[in-house]
Amino acid sequence: MKAGHMVHVIEIQRSTATVNDAGTPERTWSRLATLRAEVVERSTEEFLRNAGETSETTIVFRTRFLAGLTDDDRVDFDGFAFDIDEIVTVGRRRGLELRCRRVAP
Repeated sequence: MKAGHMVHVIEIQRSTATVNDAGTPERTWSRLATLRAEVVERSTEEFLRNAGETSETTIVFRTRFLAGLTDDDRVDFDGFAFDIDEIVTVGRRRGLELRCRRVAP
């Protein structure tokens, strides 16, 4: 993993549940970390689902190791939020590969 390949900036976000004034729960996202990352793989596919057309973007990021990251967190990249599907540790806590997905209507 070379620093010269990590030219993109991603933001790791974690959700918290709060209750608004009306008493209903809301899910808010807050920044956990800002990291440099390398885009390893990117693909976009279009599907017909539930009588509607959707596009699914899959992207794999390689970044430095961050302890405590779970697949409940998400990645903000280029103004879009990507759900983390899989986290793979590279080496002995040297880095992470994050397989992320974004589904758009």
